[in-house]
Amino acid sequence: MSYRLGVPSTFFAGGTVWTGVNGQTTDALLVVDGAVQAAGEQARSLAAGAEQVDLGGGFLMPSFGDGHAHPLPGGLEAVGPQVRRCKSVDEIVDEVGRFAAEHPDDEWIVGASYDSSMAPDGLFDARWLDAAVPDRPVVLRAWDYHTVWCNTVALERAGITADTPDPVLGAIPHRADGSVLGTLREWGAVDLVHNVVPERDPKVRVDALRTAADYYLARGVTWVQDAWVEPGDVDTYVDAARQDKLAVRFNLGLYADPRYFDSQLEQFADARRRVQDIASPLLTANTVKFFADGVIENETGALLAPYCGSLHDHGMQVWDNLADAARAVDALGFQIHIHAIGDAAARQALDAIEHVVATNGPRDRRPVIAHAQLVDDADIDRFAALGVIPNMQPLWAQLDPLMVELTIPRLGDQRGAQQYRMHSLDESGAPLAFGSDWPVSSGRPLKGIAVAVSRGGWTPHEIMSVERALSAYTAGVARQAFAEKQWGTIEPGSEADFVWLDRDPRYTPDLDAVRVVGTYLRGDRVYAAQ
Repeated sequence: MSYRLGVPSTFFAGGTVWTGVNGQTTDALLVVDGAVQAAGEQARSLAAGAEQVDLGGGFLMPSFGDGHAHPLPGGLEAVGPQVRRCKSVDEIVDEVGRFAAEHPDDEWIVGASYDSSMAPDGLFDARWLDAAVPDRPVVLRAWDYHTVWCNTVALERAGITADTPDPVLGAIPHRADGSVLGTLREWGAVDLVHNVVPERDPKVRVDALRTAADYYLARGVTWVQDAWVEPGDVDTYVDAARQDKLAVRFNLGLYADPRYFDSQLEQFADARRRVQDIASPLLTANTVKFFADGVIENETGALLAPYCGSLHDHGMQVWDNLADAARAVDALGFQIHIHAIGDAAARQALDAIEHVVATNGPRDRRPVIAHAQLVDDADIDRFAALGVIPNMQPLWAQLDPLMVELTIPRLGDQRGAQQYRMHSLDESGAPLAFGSDWPVSSGRPLKGIAVAVSRGGWTPHEIMSVERALSAYTAGVARQAFAEKQWGTIEPGSEADFVWLDRDPRYTPDLDAVRVVGTYLRGDRVYAAQ
């Protein structure tokens, strides 16, 4: 990777410059001191002495933002066993065994993230991991980060036995004989193990953030919403900012937990002060993240009608008092960011925001409902009416193995066909923004856009145009970040946050073939393809 920093002025020509403003394009652009100075003929007239960049027939556009992601876990995946690439349970077990053999001094083997669809109902047995590592604890996160798979030693270290009851906000599946299986669902159960896993060395965590930043820059992303930040993570971000290892813009979404919320408000305010005191142009802490439910695949997503496998199971609603908690956070001036997968969760989130508006009064709050996998017809228009940003993950809107083997069987065909209503929400006037949820799924925006504009032929009525999808990943995320006057479009005065693509994605049938040539942050080329 190569970087070009500190160039006072740059003149771009020789390709298409897509401004992101009403589909407008130009053929030349001048950047001075990190900001857009002029376009077109005016840029040419002022370009004397500027560094010349020939776009080579390529496409320059605003850089992407990722409106919902988990960069620290994403960076840490590179530190443990590489299970994400594994295609079977046997491959995972072999990789864990290989890693354990190469790291004999590691007390715990911790990794992520495996594909839950590899085992029936997403249930993985501790004994499978015991075959590879019988004498040390092994803890693996699933792709959804709501589930973990442990070996027997890890369960013993956590004190989990056949008599351990399901904790609040969690489930501990058992075998037919009553013994603990080895899969733990949702954070009430996951925390039983994670509370005894030793903390990573601070240097490893800071380096993981730099790994995440490099990952994003190579994909044209320069702003990321971290959507689950706990107190120790704030320490890592502050350390990284002090060590100049952030490299992209991050906003922290401080995690609100209903089990401890009464003590968290002061922590949120203190975390924001600490970040403000650092005064890094790349770090803010303006958001609080809520979970309204879990995920469909392990039947913890909150539904208005029951899951297909049960006449009574509507999933898990995390908060009894979400509206009051959201009001308290809003009163402190934080942006609200709510994970809502099921249609019942989406309704509860909208109700909570409606309560916030009614009780705290008008202000520019830009609340976010992330994922919005299922939204009832009656709730579609409420997003625009309340100014709620649906931050959606377009890559998920396809018939991949997870959808076919876990999601649709739990929802049924009719509800299954009502998922990820991006076009419907966009048409309703909702301020749509995109994200990836990386490392849950790929953090490459162009992969998500490729699905948004095709959906693989599935639910074609929800297909979006390429330009609308590009806007949702640029200007849409900038608006979510309260930064639309700073980045997200290319206009005189905006900061020069760009991505240079090797071809025009608007006229490229295979968007997966589009390659990132370079990424610019405030006029500096911070990524160059090799």
